[in-house]
Amino acid sequence: MKVLVTGSAGFIGNHLAKRLLDDGHDVVGIDNLNAYYDPALKQARLDRIRGQASFHEECIDISDEAALSACFAAHEPEYVVNLAAQAGVRYSLESPASYVQSNLVGFANILENCRQHNVKHLVFASTSSIYGANRKLPYTEKDTTDHQVNLYSASKKANEAMAHAYAHLFDIPSTGLRFFTVYGDWGRPDMAFFKFADAIMKNRPIDVYNRGEMTRDFTYVGDIVEGIMHLIPMPPKPDSSWDARAPELGRSGVAPYKIYNIGCGKPVTLMRYIEVLEACLGRVAKKNLMPMQPGDVKDTCADVSELATATGYAPVTSVEEGMAKFAKWYASYYSKT
Repeated sequence: MKVLVTGSAGFIGNHLAKRLLDDGHDVVGIDNLNAYYDPALKQARLDRIRGQASFHEECIDISDEAALSACFAAHEPEYVVNLAAQAGVRYSLESPASYVQSNLVGFANILENCRQHNVKHLVFASTSSIYGANRKLPYTEKDTTDHQVNLYSASKKANEAMAHAYAHLFDIPSTGLRFFTVYGDWGRPDMAFFKFADAIMKNRPIDVYNRGEMTRDFTYVGDIVEGIMHLIPMPPKPDSSWDARAPELGRSGVAPYKIYNIGCGKPVTLMRYIEVLEACLGRVAKKNLMPMQPGDVKDTCADVSELATATGYAPVTSVEEGMAKFAKWYASYYSKT
C-alpha cells in the first residue's frame, strides 16, 4: 500500500507511520512541525523513520491548499490517514482560531484532494469528546453527538459531517475513528499522563481535576495502531440495512461511510492511573485536588464491539503494561535531552 499519513511527527501518526514502514508499505508523511508543543520531540519521532527509501517526508500544513495539492499530485497516495489536527480540549479555550484553521479548513483540503486523486479510502481522526454532555455509558456509535461542550469536539463533529457529505457526493470511502484517551511512549507533552510524569520527576505537584473523581478509557497507542492497520485496506460500503426513515448514527445507507469507537473498553479511575504511574516512576506525586475544568467530562467508556466485529480488534495492553512502557521511554528520552 501507498499511504499518506498526516501528522506523521505526531504521537499516533508517528507510531502508525513506523508500523506501516516496518510492514513494507510506502508512506508519505505530512507534518508542519508547529510549536504547539516541543518541536524537538517531533523531530526525534521523525528520526525514527527518516532515511528509509519508502518514507517520503513533506513539511507542509494541511490548511495550505496549494502545498497539499502539490503533495497529492506528486505522490498519488492510494490511502490517506488524516491524523493532523489542532488537538486538546483546554487549549481550545485559549486559541479557537487554530482549531478552525487546522481542523476545518485543513480537513476540507484533505477531502477535496481525496476527491481529485481518487483515493481508495480515507481514515480520519475523530474523538471520544464528541459525545459531549451525553452521560449514557458505554458510548456507542449510535448515540447522539449533538451536545458538544468544547470547540475541539465541535470541530471533530464537523469533520464527521463533512466526510459523510463527500462520501455521498463523490463516492469517497471514509472511516472516522473516535479515539479514547490514547497514551504511551513518544506521547504528547500536553496530555495528562505526560504532564503528570514531568511534574513527578521534577518534584512538582500535579493538578488532579474533579478531585480525581473521574474515569477514562485509557488506550495504549500500540493497540490503537493495530486497529488502524486493520481498517486501512477495508473501505466501507453503503449499509443496505440502514433505514432513512429511522436513521442510525455512525453508518450510512447513502454513502460509503462508517464511524467506529476505538478504545480499550475498560475505564480506569484517574486516581488508579496516577498510582500506576507513581509505581512505574518510583516516586509519589504531590497532588493538588482541583475542581472540574470547563469543557471537560467526568467519565468516558467505549463500546468497541462494532470495531471488534469488523476487524477482530482486541486491545491487549493493560494500563500497568502501557504505563511501564511509557515510563521506560520517558526516562530514556529525557536522560538524553
